[in-house]
Amino acid sequence: MRQGTPHIGALKRTLAMLEAVIADNGASNATALARALAMPPATAHRQIATLVAEGYLAPVGKGRHLAGPRLLNLLHRLDEKQVIANVAAPVLHILAARVRGIAQLGTFENDMVTYRIKTGRGATDLFTKIGMQLEAYCSGIGKVLLAHLPPTERERYLAGGPFVALTHRTITAPALLREELDRVRREGFALDQGEIVEKLHCLAVAIRTPDGAVPAAISLSLADTAKLDRDDLLRLLQDAARKIENAAFPAS
Repeated sequence: MRQGTPHIGALKRTLAMLEAVIADNGASNATALARALAMPPATAHRQIATLVAEGYLAPVGKGRHLAGPRLLNLLHRLDEKQVIANVAAPVLHILAARVRGIAQLGTFENDMVTYRIKTGRGATDLFTKIGMQLEAYCSGIGKVLLAHLPPTERERYLAGGPFVALTHRTITAPALLREELDRVRREGFALDQGEIVEKLHCLAVAIRTPDGAVPAAISLSLADTAKLDRDDLLRLLQDAARKIENAAFPAS
């Protein structure tokens, strides 16, 4: 018995051609691209002609093509951070269920953390909400995102301190926060040990793009009575981050 919905072979081949044209950046004509894809030249020419007619490709002479206006318009509409959140959602659902905690994903905008995913046991009781923005200096996700800012941007942020103490554990002094961010970069994870809410502990790691940028971070939040070892939680969180990265930025 056939499992799952069948794929459309012709569409897969056309998408492969579209990807090949974009990767080629106008260096080769349709015949050369067909050869590289082990495709009949006539098929390649029909595919490209259709993509041109629909605005996904644009001719640049001598049988070569580049991205067309319709494709560029779609790209401008894409929010890389939301794409990451979309592929992260099922991964974080599974992770949160496994550790019986709360998994979240956040991004950095206007010196604040924007929470884009929140899932897991007790999620409705936690003060954060999807779409909410909170200060970055006192959360695990915020520390990861601050730690990976370009140095000049990070220093500009720190110059805005001292910061408001939300609990007696909150790091408020810019010099101490700088040391904490250096540790986060060095060790690869951030901790919030009751710095926003007493008795709420959070562990966070980065989501990286292929070029090393950090547009997002994910975290696990648990009560301080959690039984799981921190090293186990960190391993699970790092595994989840790699799965999200592989889904959001598949190898070409």
